Amino acid sequence: MNAIAQPSQRSSSTFKKLQASLRGQVGKAIDDYKMIGEGDRVMVCLSGGKDSYTMLDILLSLQRSAPVKFDLIAVNLDQKQPGFPEHILPDYLSKLGVDYHIIEQDTYSVVKRVIPEGKTTCSLCSRLRRGSLYTWAAANGITRIALGHHRDDIIETLFLNLFHGGHLKAMPPKLRSDDGRHVVIRPLAYCSEGEISRYAKARQFPIIPCDLCGSQPNLQRTLIKKMLAQWELESPGRMETIFSAIRNVAPSQLADMNLFDFASLEQAGDGGAKPTA
Repeated sequence: MNAIAQPSQRSSSTFKKLQASLRGQVGKAIDDYKMIGEGDRVMVCLSGGKDSYTMLDILLSLQRSAPVKFDLIAVNLDQKQPGFPEHILPDYLSKLGVDYHIIEQDTYSVVKRVIPEGKTTCSLCSRLRRGSLYTWAAANGITRIALGHHRDDIIETLFLNLFHGGHLKAMPPKLRSDDGRHVVIRPLAYCSEGEISRYAKARQFPIIPCDLCGSQPNLQRTLIKKMLAQWELESPGRMETIFSAIRNVAPSQLADMNLFDFASLEQAGDGGAKPTA
């Protein structure tokens, strides 16, 4: 499979519009949230899926014309899944001439040993993967860790937390890790999964499936994804509206006492906090 798009793909007006759309969205997210600055060393976490391939591709494109200079280092965690085609990413990245590193750590065996058969593996797998990536970043002067979560991931996480966690939270486009040592960014935060899928297909990325969790059809995230897809089908544009809501929060119109001083509310003229309807 060719890793690089053929000339006919690159020259088609449809592909150019799609590429321009993704470039614009990624560029705006980077600017809005000040994700990348002069001299940053950005670790692009590459899983072998469509999202991380697209993120790397767009960041490489923006790097060539960005007003600031920054480095990109593609990093993949080889979790030692049985049958994992470990040659694909090194071959692809070598052809691109991208600086890269492969971390080898057998998190697959740990997950399989700890999680009972039939139970969801995502939580533990994610923690182990994050720990490995953070450790490498700290040892190699990384100033930004770029993850490939897109707009749809963020919205799905909102509803997962709402329905199953009792929290009104999603994924921020930029955050500081819990230990305070790393800044994590999500350059695809404004990009829809649909556009990313079309772009990845046009670019013929050598996709590597995840055999660890890909066979869990009853994952709550899968059910949320189906629900949102049905909503979008019935009311086109709903996903964009939901994402706009995530970016336009009115704390006084919710009920979190840690975000708004409800206790000091008084009638108008009495000097207290006065939220309006």
